[in-house]
Amino acid sequence: MPEDRTDSTVEVLLADDHPVVREGLSAILESADGIRVVGQAGSGEEAVLLAARLVPDVVLLDLRMGGMDGVAATGLILRESPRTKVVIVTTYEDDADILRAVEAGAAGYLLKGTSRADLVRAVLAAARGETVLTPSLAPKLFRARAVEAPLLSEREREVLRLVGEGLTNADVGRRLFIGEATVKTHLLRTFKKLSVSDRTAAVLRAMERGLL
Repeated sequence: MPEDRTDSTVEVLLADDHPVVREGLSAILESADGIRVVGQAGSGEEAVLLAARLVPDVVLLDLRMGGMDGVAATGLILRESPRTKVVIVTTYEDDADILRAVEAGAAGYLLKGTSRADLVRAVLAAARGETVLTPSLAPKLFRARAVEAPLLSEREREVLRLVGEGLTNADVGRRLFIGEATVKTHLLRTFKKLSVSDRTAAVLRAMERGLL
């Protein structure tokens, strides 16, 4: 970590498999007040390693690179450094790609055609913990969420709400006047729909997707 860093300096790691893109992003960010580029990576694997060593405030990460893609790298970076914010910067506008990146924990999704001013604002906003998204991509994300969000039955939502309140399966059964085995069946179906393996994860995932 540079010795002259101040608390207000946002440290950024750039990851893109095209050197000219990295250099261009670096030039833009280094010219902005309060931002320092601390490293550059040419692959997802390298980005994960550098992020673990440098622990930057923000990683600007290309979505599609040779080897590990941006989504996989996002998950690994955040697992090693939860306080780091990952912002995907890409030329791709596919609905599914946007959703995959956001669900992996990315703090934002920007197109490479983003203006200099918007890029700087996005980096600073991400460092503050805000979600950043190129305006034209917002409708795509909403559509993707609508398609991807699993449909829980009313009973499944009732069971999950009570589980979220801390009730056991037996307690839920008594509250809803159904058997404990039926409660377990509803939960197992819910786990499958939400792609989770336990009660806590199911409640959190349902809340994230606006299902509760």
